[in-house]
Amino acid sequence: MNVTEELWGDIPLLHIVEDELKDKQVPVVIFIHGFMSAKEHNLHYAYNMAKKGIRVLLPDAHLHGARDENLDEVQMSLRFWEVVLTSIEEVGFIRQELMQRGLHSTGEIGLGGTSMGGITTLGCLTVYEWIDAASVMMGAPGFVQLAKAQMSEFERNGFTLPVTEEEKKTLFATLSTFDLTKHPAALNNRPVYFWHGKKDSVVPYEPTRNFIEAVKKDYAAVPDRIEFISDGTAGHAVSRSGMLKAADWLAVHLK
Repeated sequence: MNVTEELWGDIPLLHIVEDELKDKQVPVVIFIHGFMSAKEHNLHYAYNMAKKGIRVLLPDAHLHGARDENLDEVQMSLRFWEVVLTSIEEVGFIRQELMQRGLHSTGEIGLGGTSMGGITTLGCLTVYEWIDAASVMMGAPGFVQLAKAQMSEFERNGFTLPVTEEEKKTLFATLSTFDLTKHPAALNNRPVYFWHGKKDSVVPYEPTRNFIEAVKKDYAAVPDRIEFISDGTAGHAVSRSGMLKAADWLAVHLK
């Protein structure tokens, strides 16, 4: 298996593909890591997808991994949505780069991620029609709802947010563009796998479950294209079976 560290524009990424497929047209998955994590922390996902004949790209998100700016967790939390919105834009750039490098003239392209990466994936599904399938672990489709909950949590913990009411309004307006709960038709029956732990205290479980219950009717003709795995004992960490199913889902739906 071929694993290379590359720089695409300003984005450091790991490029994983079976040796014999390196220069061939095969399905591609861009897989995005979580908050305070880095690209190499998702190599187990990449390995399980690459051995099924997929080219996998693991980028470092803005301010993460090789792009770290030595911010503490509070500073990073305040820039959470900046990171997510930058990643959504960079996913578009990576696709363009794939085409320019001759690695994606045919075939399918998928997206996946854990936690912040799952949130980013859902934002991308809202605005990019070209995504063929997705795997979302511990993601939140409701950007505005999550941002409001995060702000409340900050204030409950005694922090004064360094933003004006006007800035909050502007942020919510921007986030609503990428908020899948406000644009559910954007899914357009594309295959999406969701995994979420019921005891998740970081990205709430209920809003995601409610969203999936609401969109299932849109998938009535193709019910096998949407799957929601609830793990009753899990918190904010994906089980091995959840990880393997996420990799399988993308491999099956991108072939």
